[in-house]
Amino acid sequence: MKTSSFFKSLSPLLIGFAVVVTFVLGIKVQASEAASTRYVITNDDVPPLPRSSVTFYTVGKNGSLTPKKKVETNAFGIAGGYFGLDRIAVAGGKLNCVFASDSQSPDIVGIDVAALKAVSRTKGSKSDDGSSNGIGLALSSHYLYASFTDNGVIGTFKLQPGCKLKFISDITVGGLHGGIIDAMAIRGNILVATYGDGSIQSFNIAKGVPISNGDEQDSTGSRGGNTYPNGIDITQDGHFAIFGDTSVSTVVEVSDLSSGKLTPTIVYHLGSGISSSNILLSPDETLLYISNTQGDRISAAFFDKATGKLTKGCASGSLRGYSSNWSYLAGLTLATSTGSGGTVYAAEFGSPSSIAVVNVQSSAGKCSLKEASTSPVADPNSPGLLSIGSFPPRRF
Repeated sequence: MKTSSFFKSLSPLLIGFAVVVTFVLGIKVQASEAASTRYVITNDDVPPLPRSSVTFYTVGKNGSLTPKKKVETNAFGIAGGYFGLDRIAVAGGKLNCVFASDSQSPDIVGIDVAALKAVSRTKGSKSDDGSSNGIGLALSSHYLYASFTDNGVIGTFKLQPGCKLKFISDITVGGLHGGIIDAMAIRGNILVATYGDGSIQSFNIAKGVPISNGDEQDSTGSRGGNTYPNGIDITQDGHFAIFGDTSVSTVVEVSDLSSGKLTPTIVYHLGSGISSSNILLSPDETLLYISNTQGDRISAAFFDKATGKLTKGCASGSLRGYSSNWSYLAGLTLATSTGSGGTVYAAEFGSPSSIAVVNVQSSAGKCSLKEASTSPVADPNSPGLLSIGSFPPRRF
């Protein structure tokens, strides 16, 4: 066989091999880009019509945001609902998925971050409904939990490869005074929930489906009226549950979870900003960021993760566009997964909506919050933005 003939006979094999190598390398590059790129993500919550979407923004230097891609969910939202509900759940690690609820449909969409593409849609039971006040989401290491506000249940979904979910079952829940399920947060084997009537509760999720810990109670603040736990965060070690209250001022409550159950909350009055329905701990747990949801600014309080104590910190000035372009502040997320988080982003509920960009400085027991010159960043895809998230997510 001549040399030229020999290579000609190999060429189809070589071409096929090259195609396979290119395909595999393409997947690796795509996954690598997803791992190295930081995103801020919005659940645009669009009611019919058109269809709803999730919008990805890349995070640049100094926390600047640049629109990357609008991912249509082929379902419908409601452009409203409870402040404390997280309508976005971000899974890092091996999954690299974003889950977003479509409350009108009602379903949960799984988005592959590497491809920036919706790859799954999952419903719960036939009676599950969030069309009035939304569907909240919370992630554990193996399950996603959904709070369906209209029929008052927590749905359990098993995480599957490829950003897919498998519905397991529902449990019916409710507040001590008939309140509807509101926010949820998870740390380890404990799920903590708030209800719209001032009561709070925790569940054991070691076996997947939540089992009540028998600790449902009115928060200390709610017993005096005019303050009701809404948003939730939990410390990395699971020692403290922190509740941001819907209130006439900035009120936050803290419960000791070290026994595996909620204890009576301690109430902290942290400023005059109206309401504090959305909260978020900094990655180093030194600052608690507070969205003054019915006001016009972001606040921060110093947090002692050893004792659970909160002390007054700082607040931004009035954020641009309040009243003229947007009505409420809502969900919070951060630019980085280390230190103070670098930059705080807040959902601004408007039609269309926007994202506030607030830079953080914190040192020696002092802090400052200053709105960036590039703020706000438009989210023209949302007529009522309440929930945002970050990829990669905070480590706890």
